[in-house]
Amino acid sequence: MKKGQIVNARIERVEFPNKGIGRVISESNAENSANSQSDESQDNKAQYVTVKNTVAGQLVSCRINKIRHKKAEGALLEVIERAPVEIDPPCPHFGQCGGCTYQNLPYEEQLKLKREQVETVMTSSVKCDHEWYEGILASPLTEEYRNKMEFTFGDEYKDGPLALGMHKRGSFYDIVTVDSCRLVHPDYRAILKFTRDYFAQRDIPYFHRVRHEGYLRHLLVRRGVKTEEILIDIVTTTQMDIDLTEWVNGLHNLEVSGVLKGKIAGILHTSNDSIADVVRNDGTEVLYGEDYFYEELLGLKFRITPFSFFQTNSLGAQVLYEKTREYALAAVNVDGSDSLLERKPVIFDLYSGTGTIAQMMAPVADHVIGVEIIEEAVGAAKENAEQNGLHNCEFVAGDVLKVIDGLSAPEDKPDLIILDPPRDGCHPKALPKIIAYGAPSIVYVSCKVTSLARDLILLQEGGYEVVKACAIDQFPGTGHVESVCLLSKKP
Repeated sequence: MKKGQIVNARIERVEFPNKGIGRVISESNAENSANSQSDESQDNKAQYVTVKNTVAGQLVSCRINKIRHKKAEGALLEVIERAPVEIDPPCPHFGQCGGCTYQNLPYEEQLKLKREQVETVMTSSVKCDHEWYEGILASPLTEEYRNKMEFTFGDEYKDGPLALGMHKRGSFYDIVTVDSCRLVHPDYRAILKFTRDYFAQRDIPYFHRVRHEGYLRHLLVRRGVKTEEILIDIVTTTQMDIDLTEWVNGLHNLEVSGVLKGKIAGILHTSNDSIADVVRNDGTEVLYGEDYFYEELLGLKFRITPFSFFQTNSLGAQVLYEKTREYALAAVNVDGSDSLLERKPVIFDLYSGTGTIAQMMAPVADHVIGVEIIEEAVGAAKENAEQNGLHNCEFVAGDVLKVIDGLSAPEDKPDLIILDPPRDGCHPKALPKIIAYGAPSIVYVSCKVTSLARDLILLQEGGYEVVKACAIDQFPGTGHVESVCLLSKKP
């Protein structure tokens, strides 16, 4: 194979998160590729290529764009032959939008794939001789489950009409207007369509990522699944002074006319002059209502601000946190002794976001200390705990790496540490400090299993053993999956 060459490949397996591994088919055996069994000499000569956004069983055409260390990567050009398990995706944007990967698989097949991927990745790191993997738990909803979306302004092709939605698959610049997205409630679709049409009719320019010129950047929409409260935030540059009164009035009309099923809690305008294509807050103005909304989870009420972290699948989060709580409660007596049952445990909740896990554990704890780097989220966590009547929660604003050394007095060490870090996992310099506390148990919640697997190596080298682990599907239709792992300190 050579760079730039177009080849056909039969996808044999998919590695986390969406890397299809395909066997390149030569002209001599292409016709019989579907059913033929290659002999040993052919196997030894087999060539493989990694093709993203494919599923096992497909015959695909791809262009080789990279060859490194005898490993080839290809860009998908066409699905020549569908896999036997494939279905017609429910979303009309599938394949063009980069938001989803597996809507062309029945949900049962998605769960099977993710279950196997998590087990495969973790098995490479877990060092124990007992049964530890509990499989995968499904999301209660497979569509319209997201409570947060960040839509981007742009165009679908160079100098095309204004678009508002998600990045095109494989493109940094082109945007697809996803006004029929299946991951969100119809309220999102209505707000997106109205906003896109409003600014397109007024010829308001989007922020161009190359020229660094323009006004419109992102539309952030959050909606409580339980409360049905909606928070809308438009993110722009300060390069133009645009009166947004009519846009706000138009959103109100959607609510008053019954187009929206939920209730608008607040409409905001955030400024962001950063060159980077990220949603950043350089200052937020409240155009209507409040700068927060409420969501309910596990009998608790949470005040959520535009940029504070909260699990994007509210009903799925209940499944995730119930499993986390199950592991945490088991950890109190994980070694079979009753030593920790004589008193309520001290718990550290590191990377605590708006304090969901901390408050979930508060009723069974003597004291819970949460650490979160985003100050806005820490403020929301404190207010949430007060509102929920939980007075044994303490929240600290700061980087876990920098503040962990001073979290407790020597006589008040944690009995349990819960980790819920960002996608990249724990900072490698923070892990030794976490291990140094010598907590009897650790519960690790991860949204990227490869990060979890990497951190497990250090945790096991630090004297911990994997007790059990479980995958939880928080993101149907996509390649993402959550994992929870319980570890205990070896005697």
